[in-house]
Amino acid sequence: MSDINIKITDRDGVTHDVVAPTDMAMNLMEVVRSYELAPEGTIGVCGGMAMCASCQCYVISETELPEMSDDEEAMLSEAFDVKDNSRLGCQIQMTPEMDGLEVELAPES
Repeated sequence: MSDINIKITDRDGVTHDVVAPTDMAMNLMEVVRSYELAPEGTIGVCGGMAMCASCQCYVISETELPEMSDDEEAMLSEAFDVKDNSRLGCQIQMTPEMDGLEVELAPES
């Protein structure tokens, strides 16, 4: 299986059911950009290097995610609107294990 189903709630509160490929080494931030679920220039500003928090999202589902890296943790410690379930979309790789993932994009800071 090379595609997974995920739900992404955009910054306007609209939930989108999207299909994400797992065979293209994409991360969640790139999926959001490819579906144009956030205005151009408002997500993935740093290019996915965990340096800007523009792709911060709230993980709604119980999907088990990889452990947070030191860089991701450091960036979230400086970001706005951080919650206990905050993660950076650029750090969540689209793998078969992410099937059923549900996230909400954090407000634009």
